[in-house]
Amino acid sequence: MQSLFHLAFHVHDLDAARHFYRDTLGCSEGRSTESWVDFDFFGHQISCHLGKPFETSNTGLVGAHKVPMPHFGLVLKLEDWKLLAERLRAADTRFVLEPQVRFEGEPGEQWTMFFYDPSGNPIEVKGFRSLEQLYAH
Repeated sequence: MQSLFHLAFHVHDLDAARHFYRDTLGCSEGRSTESWVDFDFFGHQISCHLGKPFETSNTGLVGAHKVPMPHFGLVLKLEDWKLLAERLRAADTRFVLEPQVRFEGEPGEQWTMFFYDPSGNPIEVKGFRSLEQLYAH
């Protein structure tokens, strides 16, 4: 059975969210009203609602880096991850954690990058040579 993930969260500005999720990340826009907008987030549904974004702090220790918690994200095949990293760099995205490989040579080797949307919501995107490695240990 295939299932899709749904996440609804707050943003400060729907136009800024549209620009970022639609134009920068390349997500298709779905339904919307004056207070929210849906996006196809790489096959999953996210809903940006006007409001106060969740508080975050850099408390998640992953390897040698403290990363923003809570955060949401995405897992891509490495080729797609590299294309997205290039797209984000071309858009002058400010990275919390620059695109890089982590756990190199270990089970679960992955490429990762962290960045914020315009409302300060932290996003992590991981890339794997094979998606079967996602849960490797």
